[in-house]
Amino acid sequence: MEHLTNSLWALGAAVIAFVISAALGRLLIPFLHKLKFGQTILDIGPDWHKKKQGTPTMGGIMFIVGIIVSAVVCYLAFVLTGGASVGEEHNAVILGLVMAVLYGLIGFIDDYIKVVKKRNLGLTAIQKLVLQFAVAIAYLLGMTFLKGDTTPTATIIPFLGPVDLGWLYYVIAAIVIVGVVNATNLTDGIDGLDGSITFFAAVIMLILSTLFANMGGIITSAALAGGCLGFLVWNFHPAKVFMGDTGSLFLGGIVCAILFALNVPILVVLVGMMYIIEMFSVILQVGCFKLTHGKRLFKMSPIHHHFEMSGWSEVKIVCVFSAVTALFGIGAILLAIFGIIKL
Repeated sequence: MEHLTNSLWALGAAVIAFVISAALGRLLIPFLHKLKFGQTILDIGPDWHKKKQGTPTMGGIMFIVGIIVSAVVCYLAFVLTGGASVGEEHNAVILGLVMAVLYGLIGFIDDYIKVVKKRNLGLTAIQKLVLQFAVAIAYLLGMTFLKGDTTPTATIIPFLGPVDLGWLYYVIAAIVIVGVVNATNLTDGIDGLDGSITFFAAVIMLILSTLFANMGGIITSAALAGGCLGFLVWNFHPAKVFMGDTGSLFLGGIVCAILFALNVPILVVLVGMMYIIEMFSVILQVGCFKLTHGKRLFKMSPIHHHFEMSGWSEVKIVCVFSAVTALFGIGAILLAIFGIIKL
């Protein structure tokens, strides 16, 4: 009976987020057109992307509103109907959503500078990193406060159980959060890619949250999945709107928030494998270019552009990358079952 109830809450969260995100497209896209908040396509991308010039950006606002409203309403309703008492899990949900919104705000500032101020690169790399690490540190300190008397620097590692990393936990955790947020941002390069990959990551995290009986994770993951689907109504190829840094940084933040709330951030290596591959393709490309004085490892990076240059369609890339996410996600589920739950 409990599993059925949890499933209904998850379904409700997903449907609400989907409806709000998809419906907002009808209002937001014409509004962004009117404001001339169009994407500027840089010369460093594939030549055929030039035809996307002027497509509205900052569309991530659609799913940010949908996900936040859905998660907050559903979780508060769950608490008020006697599903749980207000405590650590409840506060962790709110804190995680706040972190994700703050990352979305950093992305919004970056998009605003690019679109309105006509500075193509937006915030400088240093400005972004300072702001991103500030948010990550604030979030980690908040989580430490929530855990109270429990060991705040202990994290679950498969086959080992809770491992106390001491002060090193904060260093590693901050780097992981900022790394994933930026990796998610790099993944947003072709129509529907970031939203599709994150949808599958959300479904995997929904299953993980169910296995760990974490209602906050269940509702937030379901809302994330629904919000991504609602956005894909407008963003799947050919895209009528882009999420911009506003959306991609938010997605990276909320993925981290869910996994940290479950105390299994290590599983981001599997759940977010495609984000990580995208990020390391850029790192390897830059490293190879500098070390070999001009030679490139890929035709273009991030790696989704390499496959584009190799003749793959955008739809094919989205499907393959999503399938890879699903496969690694299954690995994360199996690792959780046999390496954590049955430990």
